[in-house]
Amino acid sequence: MKKQDCEKAGVFGMCPFVTAQHLLSGKWAILILQKLADGPKRFGALQRQIDITQATLSNQLKHLEGEGLIHREVFAEVPPRVEYSLTPIGEAFRPVLESIETWGNAYIAYLKEKTAH
Repeated sequence: MKKQDCEKAGVFGMCPFVTAQHLLSGKWAILILQKLADGPKRFGALQRQIDITQATLSNQLKHLEGEGLIHREVFAEVPPRVEYSLTPIGEAFRPVLESIETWGNAYIAYLKEKTAH
């Protein structure tokens, strides 16, 4: 798809930028994916690591699961144990996370340099 075609509304699933923006639309989506890139996590561990409300985390996890980026596994234990992990397409996002980290660190350095002057 041509770049100018991505400017039209309703091109989810056709334009890579609109598609990515939709998938990562939640404020916490990238952080959740980053934490899960380190390996499967339970709900409580994710909540503590990100410092996010239970309702917000639950909504974000449902969205990411619904889009196929994460997998929710319920273990038949008492009490039930639930773990979240990246799906194969979620794992494919790992290089993007690494690029975001690299760019973010460069921008942080830029900000430090900017304020030092």
